[in-house]
Amino acid sequence: MKNSFLQELRQECGSGIWSAQILYLSIINLVSYCSGKHTVNCVKLGHMKYLFLVMMVGVLVGCGKRETPVPEQAKASTKPTVQDLEKDQPKPTFGKETPQSKAAPEATAQKPGSVLWEFETGSSISSPPVIGVDGTVYIGGSNITKFGSSGWSFNGVLYALNGKTGSKKWESKTGHIIRASPTIGPDGTVYVGSKVGSQEFNVHALDGKTGAKKWEFSNSVGGWMESACAIGKDGAIYFGVTIGLKGKVYCLDRKTGTKKWDFETGAEVKSSPVIGYDGTVYVGSLDKKIYALDGASGLKKWEFYTGNYLYSSPAIGADGTIFLGSYARKIYSLDGKTGAKKWEFKTGYPISFSSPAIGSDGIIYIGTGSTWGGRKVYALEGATGEKKWEFETGDGVESSPAIGSDGTVYIGSNDNKIYALDGATGDKKWEFVTGGSVSSSPVIGSDGTVYVGSKDKKLYAIKTDSKGPAKSPWPMFGQNAQRTGRAMK
Repeated sequence: MKNSFLQELRQECGSGIWSAQILYLSIINLVSYCSGKHTVNCVKLGHMKYLFLVMMVGVLVGCGKRETPVPEQAKASTKPTVQDLEKDQPKPTFGKETPQSKAAPEATAQKPGSVLWEFETGSSISSPPVIGVDGTVYIGGSNITKFGSSGWSFNGVLYALNGKTGSKKWESKTGHIIRASPTIGPDGTVYVGSKVGSQEFNVHALDGKTGAKKWEFSNSVGGWMESACAIGKDGAIYFGVTIGLKGKVYCLDRKTGTKKWDFETGAEVKSSPVIGYDGTVYVGSLDKKIYALDGASGLKKWEFYTGNYLYSSPAIGADGTIFLGSYARKIYSLDGKTGAKKWEFKTGYPISFSSPAIGSDGIIYIGTGSTWGGRKVYALEGATGEKKWEFETGDGVESSPAIGSDGTVYIGSNDNKIYALDGATGDKKWEFVTGGSVSSSPVIGSDGTVYVGSKDKKLYAIKTDSKGPAKSPWPMFGQNAQRTGRAMK
């Protein structure tokens, strides 16, 4: 009976049962004591009439701490955490050199500006990431290592990651330095350029689901590729390269990798080509010019002299207007059909690799400066070039801005930070600190997650208030999350 009663109490009272149990056992002993030769003494002391009162008090005290059971329905509806999702994903297991993803605590993952996960690539990241239509995130990493008499060792790897968890899907070792952003084709093929020593550059076409190589374009004349590929409506691929002190723009067949044409500039091409609504290809060069080329033939339509180097890639407005930044400390607006200048805005610092982005209200955003100086983000009226605001960071800005659906501007800086700025006022909403400079340009997922790389060798997935990219003609570098670089209506 004693055990049965205790079991019932334990079931009803939960964690608080132990206080009730102790009292109950004490009462049992007291009853046993009073039922024997000491009965008279117990009666004299008046104990018996309080026994059951004490027992009830003990039970009530214990049951007052009863744990409320969670209904089965509520248990079933609990949403999985980032950690729960990560448990089901395979982890790389190849030692120190193996990249690892690490999910942030769920408590901080809900706060804008907090990291959802991070992925260790093992090498410095300067190239921007891209996002496939299925949410897969692709990022390139590269190491340059000198060892003994063998000279320089080049190591390049393209990673495919689960966009929700950061777990690795696959990796493809190109064996070459990856400086440019990958590009995703309409069938999911990933295109990425690399440099092989000082003798050649390669363009790789990889299956987006497996990483298997489809084809490779190689040029043994020597060169360096920092340009991202742009994909035309007809499937043609355009990119720029550096060959000695000269530069070239190439056009390849997307399915086979066969060269269709090339166009030679007066100096290196580090700018990424973009494609207008009519198929015109626009690209800058270190010969201080931007070129407009016929996408089908490669013939020059027009050129515009900017006064200094063009590292920056153009952006295209809704009416075909071309916006670009120059090392001459100027931002230009050009007529896309003729190359005629609409306006120019003089900045306080040179513009290196930061490329313009366009908000849904037509505002132009761009960063200035480099590792050699400069530290501002500008917002300009797209129609007139009038300055709306400027924001000063702690170091140069080589990263290109990305604009969220709520107007927030996301951009990296060489001060090791990623900033979220109010697009209307330039006020800082939050900042995220990495362990290295951030020249990589952010990309915004369809759910508003911002992905960006750092020279601390990590790719970060960051929580934001945005619900996706802005609905604008050019909300980020490369126009869209696939970095196709083509203006689309």
